Amino acid sequence: MSTTSSPDTRTRVARAAGDLGAAAVRQMEADHEWFRALSAENRSWVGLVAQAGISSFVQWFEADDDRTAVTADVFGTAPRELTRSISLAQTLDLIRTVIGVVERETATLATPAEAREAREAVLRYSREVAFAAAEVYAEAAEARGAWDARLESLVVDAVIRGEADDSMQSRAAALGWGSVTDVAVVVGSTPRGATGPVLDELHRTARRAGLQLLVAIHGPRVVCIGGHVTDPMTLARSLDPHLADGPLVVGPTVPHLFAAGRSARAAVSGHTAAPAWPGAPRPVHADDLLGERALIGDLPARNALAARILRPLQESSGGALLETAAAWLDDGLGVEGTARTLIVHPNTVRYRLGGIERATGYDLTDPHDAQTVRTALALHRLGPAARVAPR
Repeated sequence: MSTTSSPDTRTRVARAAGDLGAAAVRQMEADHEWFRALSAENRSWVGLVAQAGISSFVQWFEADDDRTAVTADVFGTAPRELTRSISLAQTLDLIRTVIGVVERETATLATPAEAREAREAVLRYSREVAFAAAEVYAEAAEARGAWDARLESLVVDAVIRGEADDSMQSRAAALGWGSVTDVAVVVGSTPRGATGPVLDELHRTARRAGLQLLVAIHGPRVVCIGGHVTDPMTLARSLDPHLADGPLVVGPTVPHLFAAGRSARAAVSGHTAAPAWPGAPRPVHADDLLGERALIGDLPARNALAARILRPLQESSGGALLETAAAWLDDGLGVEGTARTLIVHPNTVRYRLGGIERATGYDLTDPHDAQTVRTALALHRLGPAARVAPR
């Protein structure tokens, strides 16, 4: 810009800089409730920013040389932490107020012939200050996003390892997870290519559903921890399009983040074991993979098989259900053949099959359910050795 205003006008504007700064602060107090609600320290910093902007404008306005670019580093006076107390929208309110005061007062200081030029100078300078504000907030958001991603990864790692200590609690609180309830873990396969866009899409999907989400990439797996989950399968289906082909396993829902290790370990174990069930649905609950998880040495899965299958069969009908399940699975002779083996009427076999389903939730006429019960029986026959986690 070629500054052609008279030296007298520039001098008057320079002398009025201090008054302009005070007038801008008074105008902000009158116009903006958010400014009045700030702490005294932050109000002081905002006042310094306003004064720095006015001083910088005066120095630029006084210059005689042509300037193709305007340097408006007026935010260097305030700490970057101020961006956490004042939003970008509030900063724009600050810029509008200060520019309005400067434009009004500068018009009274300039001669009628120079008023238009002074107004154009204010408008051009305000544009550059607005760009500077956007740059400051963009840098702050980028730094905060990188820091939050590191915190997020640390929290997910701690959940998987079951390290619900004070450090995890403080990190979770920093991410806004201090009071999140109804937590479930979803584990899927990592897509090829850059993972940054995938993480962004997963977070956006969760926000649209009104859910909290923590995500971390663990090699071939994407571990997603959902909060405020009413239906974990619905959460998994919403995340499904952003994950690679392969197993998508949902862990059980737990009360809060500090109990999420159980859900995470079940989902990770299920993701590892899922290929043993080629026909597994997507998504699939980790509890539907108990047999496959037991095959890879998942001790909680083996204990769950004993509790959900063997104990009810042993305690029902004096062990007749366990005997019937073993005969049905071992011989594969159907109703008639099983009846001959047990020396009972075929209708008795049918009645007991129904009793097995009622007692355990597993239907022996379904291939996958039958395989799960067969695995439970095999582990039972192996004895205590099967309930020791392999090295």
